[in-house]
Amino acid sequence: MTHFLKKAVADIRSNNFLNLITIMTISLSILVVSVFLLFFENIDRVIESWNQGGRAMIYLKKEFRPDMLPELTAKINALGEIDEIVYISKTQALDKLKKEIASKSAFLKTLKNNPLPDALEIRMKPYKRFEKIQTFAQNIKAINIVEDVEYGRNWLGKFLKIFNLFKITGYAMCSLFFLIALFITANTVRLAFYSRKLEIEIMRLVGATETFIKTPFYVESLVQGFLGGIFGLAALLIIYLTASSGIMQSLAAYVYFDIRFLSVKLIILIIAGSTFLGWFGCYLSLKQILK
Repeated sequence: MTHFLKKAVADIRSNNFLNLITIMTISLSILVVSVFLLFFENIDRVIESWNQGGRAMIYLKKEFRPDMLPELTAKINALGEIDEIVYISKTQALDKLKKEIASKSAFLKTLKNNPLPDALEIRMKPYKRFEKIQTFAQNIKAINIVEDVEYGRNWLGKFLKIFNLFKITGYAMCSLFFLIALFITANTVRLAFYSRKLEIEIMRLVGATETFIKTPFYVESLVQGFLGGIFGLAALLIIYLTASSGIMQSLAAYVYFDIRFLSVKLIILIIAGSTFLGWFGCYLSLKQILK
């Protein structure tokens, strides 16, 4: 195996420009794929975090009386999707609102009647699909004394639609770059093969097996794929560190969004996939050449 590795390294050095283009193409493909994976992994974590701590507000009708609370909570708990229920009276809600905006507006001081409704703040159990949240909210709203249920349906629904659309686009882009890298890798192997055609013919004449002839090409392609994965992830790391130290500090004052780099498991999977990409390109090329 050491002999084949040395032979592969020597071939890469002898055709350094061609191999550099191949490695750069694989690196670019891995970078594009990794950017989408980084985005998907972080967004999935945010959605999962929301699901784990999903909250909703149940606004009650004017006819509600505190003595109705035990029966109402029993009905909501019977739905089986609740971890916690907190009752917030209209008086508590108004007092909280006054504390939050008292220094910014004198409007509340002129109020004669409390316009806020009684409400229940609930902590929902984790959900895997947005449709289940919608169904659950509709079941609560069907209770007579309930006026409305607010769970961020508008922004969350739109966000999930955009996210799913972006996911489809990401998969399409990843597939396109994968095919481009595969095509260039296969053609690199083909050019390398024809540049050594005389040497290969001599090896065949002296009795070399097909495996002995093919192995250096496979090793060379594996090295190309491995280096392409490493360089692509290195470029992603540089982009990640730049964004984390710059853009995210600017956004920190407006929104909390903790971006994390790819997990070790995913990094290993990307490098393995990149290495396989190099091998598969070589396999397809040699299969056509050595028919």
